[in-house]
Amino acid sequence: MLLFRNPVMESTRILLEAHEIPTHWYNIAADLPAPPAPSLLPDGSVAQAEQLEVIFPSAIVEQEMSRERWIEIPYEVREIFRLWRPSPLVRAVRLEQALGTPAKIFFKYEGVSPTGSHKPNSAVPQAYYNREAGISRLTTETGAGQWGSSLALAGQMFGLEVRIYMVRVSYEQKPYRRIMMQTWGAEVFSSPSSMTECGRGILAATPETPGSLGIAISEAVEEAACRVDTNYSLGSVLNHVVVHQSIIGQEAKKQLEKIGLYPDVVIAPCGGGSSFGGIAFPFLGDKAAGDKRASNLRAIAVEPSSCPSLTKGSYTYDFGDASGFTPLMKMYTLGHDFVPAGIHAGGLRYHGASQLVSQLYQAGLIEAVAVQQLATFDAGVQFARLEGIIPAPEACHAIRAVIDEALKCKLTGEEKVILFNLTGHGHFDMSSFERYLSGELEDYEYPADEVAKSLAKLPKFG
Repeated sequence: MLLFRNPVMESTRILLEAHEIPTHWYNIAADLPAPPAPSLLPDGSVAQAEQLEVIFPSAIVEQEMSRERWIEIPYEVREIFRLWRPSPLVRAVRLEQALGTPAKIFFKYEGVSPTGSHKPNSAVPQAYYNREAGISRLTTETGAGQWGSSLALAGQMFGLEVRIYMVRVSYEQKPYRRIMMQTWGAEVFSSPSSMTECGRGILAATPETPGSLGIAISEAVEEAACRVDTNYSLGSVLNHVVVHQSIIGQEAKKQLEKIGLYPDVVIAPCGGGSSFGGIAFPFLGDKAAGDKRASNLRAIAVEPSSCPSLTKGSYTYDFGDASGFTPLMKMYTLGHDFVPAGIHAGGLRYHGASQLVSQLYQAGLIEAVAVQQLATFDAGVQFARLEGIIPAPEACHAIRAVIDEALKCKLTGEEKVILFNLTGHGHFDMSSFERYLSGELEDYEYPADEVAKSLAKLPKFG
């Protein structure tokens, strides 16, 4: 009997062991060419730590203001991370072959977390620090539901009650995300709601509003500020959230080192900025340190054309929420009361971008592109049919830019290494894909007039 040996197959998955989970988060604030602009109060004075501690625990405030390069990850947090971390790095060989590109395409797959996205990377430490500070309740907002479900899970792990204000259009589009949050013990309300003064006012003025992340943030902050047992928790934008997400890029660096590669291009979707900063900032830190491998590194943030804060917004001070409860942050913004169109990438429907991402974009150290909704779903379906993973609508934005970059390599013959953040799966977004496949999904034009009206109301600082 003859035995035939199969040819050795090249692995497309690069894995790490649990002991290789990073022990520290990376903080790019230490390596910026200029210090981050401080947050301001409405009168123009600099926000102080004690003012932020009204709704955040002191440990989070320290991280928010820190310029230390490395921040230790608590052991208890790392133990919970072991449930899904390290996440796999995967080479998209079938996509490469279909495109006929010489580029090597890799994705960091964050959909392996219990909630199916990257969001627990910050939800778990935020719940931990609040528990340690003696807080028993958390409020938050959520768009697509990925952050809300992550905080619901983290709250359950640390014995905290969680109340979530979910943007109305997503509340209606994504019922199973809501049910996930409720399964993990959270209360979920459609925002704007009748639960807060802010919500009641907006409903009275515009009863048919689809809601926005800015409005939902206002409701969550309002409630947290009124109760001593309650703090507010945010899933993107703020510095400490981006710091927590740096675990993604740090793991990706270790994984690429195992196969002797380094990225030429790093790509991620960008709404508030946590998924982009999470994967890109550790590599940009190499560039700031003079690492020759990163000398020509490009980092591309991908946003929706209907809510293009980086590519069409103004770089100035603005509130992080619709009602002006938060401090003013210097960022690219479309105006805090701008209500984006009801696109299905609910996690990208935010009026501004992270202060850290904004500062890097203003300095010309990163790139940004805006893409239309149909083009992102085209890319997402192509990816799903080739690689098997149905991506979340937010991740489809990154895939669109990846395909475009890979096709450029096909024209030039360049064998670039392209790394992107596949932030989560789309298993709870199937109504979006149903609309796309049936031809009901549409593009939304950039509402320049509405943005101009919103920007006209900005505070005049900086």
